[in-house]
Amino acid sequence: MLIDLSAPPARTGPRPATTGVAIPHDQLEQFSPPDVREELIAQVEAMDGVFTGPSQVSDPRSLAFRVREPRGPWEAFLTPTRDEFGHVHTSGFLHLMLPLQVITVLAEAGWVEMHPITRRPDFPDTAVMFYAPRDHDELAVALAAIRASLAHAAGTGFIRT
Repeated sequence: MLIDLSAPPARTGPRPATTGVAIPHDQLEQFSPPDVREELIAQVEAMDGVFTGPSQVSDPRSLAFRVREPRGPWEAFLTPTRDEFGHVHTSGFLHLMLPLQVITVLAEAGWVEMHPITRRPDFPDTAVMFYAPRDHDELAVALAAIRASLAHAAGTGFIRT
């Protein structure tokens, strides 16, 4: 399923409980079923130019998404790395670096909220918390966001997916 990130579908159900201050690594009340998280990981690992491994900026159990040839701007990467553009936590909760125009539409549709670390002056304002996809329809939106994040990190620009 192709998702147009200029007009993503609205996310259904309540927003996951986050404090807006602490950095949530798990959504205990909303999470990805194991098959959805496994498919997300398989799809990301199949993306051209991507490799995965333990996150260098988060819980080491989180799986980092890294670009092999990082050409994007500083704000495309999770500080202090220059290749990690996102990661998935064990619950399926994602931390992604996204172009600002993508953040705006995904936030309005209920998929993301700003990562609290963006309040720090030494961190880019492009970090979001993308809620764990709960089914295959939500997985399609998550994968579209990950592709936009990858395009940003690879320096190929924002592509509508």
